[in-house]
Amino acid sequence: MDQEKAKVLFEHGAVFLLIDFPEGYEFGIDYTSWNVGPNFRGVKMIPAGTHFIYYSAINSLGQTSPRCGFYYHFSPKEIVVRKWDAKSEDIIAVTMSEDELQRYEINKQELDKFLGPYPYDKYKQWISLTNHISQDIIQLLEPDSKTIYSCDQFESETSTTQSRLAADALALEQMEISTPVKTSKLPKLINVKGTKVKYVALPKQRYPHGSTPAEITKFSLDSSYILELLLAERFNSNINNLLGEVQFAFICFIIGQNYDSFEQWKKLVHLLCTSSDAIVKYPDGYLSFITMIYFQIREIPSDFFVDIVTSNNFLTSTLHEFFQNLLSESVNASLKTKGLKFQKHLTERFHWDFSSEPDEYAPVVFDS
Repeated sequence: MDQEKAKVLFEHGAVFLLIDFPEGYEFGIDYTSWNVGPNFRGVKMIPAGTHFIYYSAINSLGQTSPRCGFYYHFSPKEIVVRKWDAKSEDIIAVTMSEDELQRYEINKQELDKFLGPYPYDKYKQWISLTNHISQDIIQLLEPDSKTIYSCDQFESETSTTQSRLAADALALEQMEISTPVKTSKLPKLINVKGTKVKYVALPKQRYPHGSTPAEITKFSLDSSYILELLLAERFNSNINNLLGEVQFAFICFIIGQNYDSFEQWKKLVHLLCTSSDAIVKYPDGYLSFITMIYFQIREIPSDFFVDIVTSNNFLTSTLHEFFQNLLSESVNASLKTKGLKFQKHLTERFHWDFSSEPDEYAPVVFDS
């Protein structure tokens, strides 16, 4: 990067200042992470927009703890200050007065040597994966704790003297009945409140109340009713907001290492691919969908691509339905052309066969 461009980025980019972060721990922003050195104080030259910051503790044996992370939507020239809390082993927010923030701004040149530059070589890659994740989408989906954990957070269920006495009485009563009942002294674990990502739940009923048998059959094959329901109730009838949740979940899985997010990504991709009426109704949204899924497939690491993404032929069977739906005469011509090019790309790169029905659609033969 030439000096003139670096100067402009330094002046207009945001700064993420991190105080007391331990040497040797992992710190990352977007698609780049480091094991930090003794002088690390954060990242400079961050372009305005949505970014994902993550971190992990590393012990003396080089073992890495489960990853934690959070989304943040940076404004131009914004200075965000966070601090490592040794007691909770987590990054916590720091309340700064206007005077303190002004002091940081004035001393930005002196802080420069302690700040790592944002990895601009991967910025275009990042934009292609997050262009639908707005600040509103972040606020809609992020946990109350603001932190996205790679592993579920559990705590013991609150236990009072009264609840313990009631439990002991019940156990004694069960022991006096016919067969002995084994009781566990292990604490009952529950999810820590406020740590779950607020993903949308897909309705279990796929058709409207009062549907005729013919309508029930149609909506069982075409997911458009569910899609329209979600768009109206959750996404202000804007399909791009739904694509934002798909991208949010993908990043939480690929970078945040959160498996629940992978499951949500699969559900939403399948929903979009199997909504034949919606494909006709939202051509621009589905043009964006093809671009989005193209870049996501490119970023899936090869070491678990086969084991996770193609397990049970999820992606091939789902995309097979999508490409079949694109063949309808009612589908927008530009969308159809782009979809067929995407299909050809997948066939050439991964040797996926979309010309024949997946095994799950094959007729089942019963022995008489």
